[in-house]
Amino acid sequence: MLRVGPAGARHDCVGYLEVLGGRYVARLLTGTLVGRLPNALAAIAIVLFVREEGGSYTLAGALAAVYGVANAVGQPVLGRLVDLYGQPRIQLPAALGAAAATVVFALAGLDPLPLTYVSVGVAGLLAPPLEGGLRALWPSVLSRQELIHTAYAMDAVAQEVMFTAGPLLVTLTAAAWSAQTALLLLQVLGVLGALTVVTAPPSSGWRSAPRTAHWLGALRSPGLLVMLAAFLFVGIALGSITVAALSYSDSRGGAGTYGWLMAALGLGSLVGGTAYGVRQWSGEPEHRLRLLLVLLALGYLPLALTPPLAAMVALTVVAGVFLAPCIACAFLIVDRHAPTGTVTEAFSWLVTVFTVGAAVGTAVAGPVVEARGAGWGFGLPGAAAALAAVVLFGGAGVLRPPSVRTPAALR
Repeated sequence: MLRVGPAGARHDCVGYLEVLGGRYVARLLTGTLVGRLPNALAAIAIVLFVREEGGSYTLAGALAAVYGVANAVGQPVLGRLVDLYGQPRIQLPAALGAAAATVVFALAGLDPLPLTYVSVGVAGLLAPPLEGGLRALWPSVLSRQELIHTAYAMDAVAQEVMFTAGPLLVTLTAAAWSAQTALLLLQVLGVLGALTVVTAPPSSGWRSAPRTAHWLGALRSPGLLVMLAAFLFVGIALGSITVAALSYSDSRGGAGTYGWLMAALGLGSLVGGTAYGVRQWSGEPEHRLRLLLVLLALGYLPLALTPPLAAMVALTVVAGVFLAPCIACAFLIVDRHAPTGTVTEAFSWLVTVFTVGAAVGTAVAGPVVEARGAGWGFGLPGAAAALAAVVLFGGAGVLRPPSVRTPAALR
């Protein structure tokens, strides 16, 4: 497992180019990002589809929450299976199963409602853990260990490209054709992305490090548990924005406005992640993440003002600036605290709690915006990010750097 000393790792443009120049890196990164589109954009796609079918904000939030909860169950289970049996045997069948369930949802619509809930739940349950799988592959793909830290930063930046372009892909497809078409297109891309990854030699030949049998798996790490608790609230922040932004957009241009707000959020995170990645950071990432979460909370607060569209887009860009740095920092911390042989599962747990948080955020924000309007809905992200920072400050004694913890605490 990667261990980075107190001086941190060197991040610059040369490091990015060296990472991208590695054999199979571009293929794995692109395939993972494309393969993750159905999962990453599920909340947006589900909300748009439900509204197009005449459903309420509450129903849209509830279905997004069902997807998120099911995804929360599936990601760590599939991640553990990947650690045990390898990537191709798990990732591709899961992607195909999730696509089939989404096709049922898209064709059946909201009637009968039980079938709608079941199909959305199965789609979330079977979403493949491509994100955790990619991070598990970095040590075997990159030529030097110190490049792994740079790869984490690049990974976070690449995700923000997806979160910038992805909402536009969904909303523009929905505007040009339909939200149903957007759902189906995402599934085609998801299967193609998963196929691209699992047919690459690093994925097909990867095997997890030997692990000590334990029913808790990665969850036996106290530091990882603190991280998961904090990122549950980060997920709530991001999930609540998707519904609040839709409520704001309904009176200011509809789907097009919604797409631009979501893209602005991703653009801010892209800018912040790029700036974070090109700088050399000293000190431990555990300390740095606490400050980043405070800044994330402060960036979200002005959204509650709900100014006119141009100002709102600008504020949304600013609100996104600290998200990618938080994620990049979290990647490294999870890698440092995951027990040996559980790295895919540990990353999958991080994705899981983030997704659960997003589901909770959408479920809570739906009734809030219906009762009190978009301004109150936008108040949720700032409060949730602040709680994430509180969790990390409260867990500072447990989430100490690995170098100052005893071996027993690591295992």
